[in-house]
Amino acid sequence: MREKGLAGSGGAQGRNAMAVKLFFWELEKHLKSSSGASVVAIDNKIEQAMDLVKSHLMYAVREEVEVLKEQIKELIERNTQLEQENNLLKNLASPEQMAQFQAQVQTGGSPTSTAQPPVPGSAGTTQVSTQNSGMSA
Repeated sequence: MREKGLAGSGGAQGRNAMAVKLFFWELEKHLKSSSGASVVAIDNKIEQAMDLVKSHLMYAVREEVEVLKEQIKELIERNTQLEQENNLLKNLASPEQMAQFQAQVQTGGSPTSTAQPPVPGSAGTTQVSTQNSGMSA
């Protein structure tokens, strides 16, 4: 009987060992699947965060493009206005003033630096300014 009991208990031990192995196998399978699921969940969260960053960046870029378009429009308008003013001043300037201006441009001098000392042609410059301000009003 004793042998039978040992054999029986050996069978029980074998079944217990098998049950433990099965338990660990199922536990390992569960852990692998749950860690796989957590990896997928993390990947999904990363993808969502990247999509959010992308949408914020695209919004910021669109806003900046609109601001730059508006600045370009204003600069084009200002450039057109200055070209018209330049043409008007050229038409109103005397030939002597134009020659003086051309000489200053060629030497690289500033037109305002030589206009300050009293020069016989400076009265004409005052006339041009007066006429120009009268026309814009």
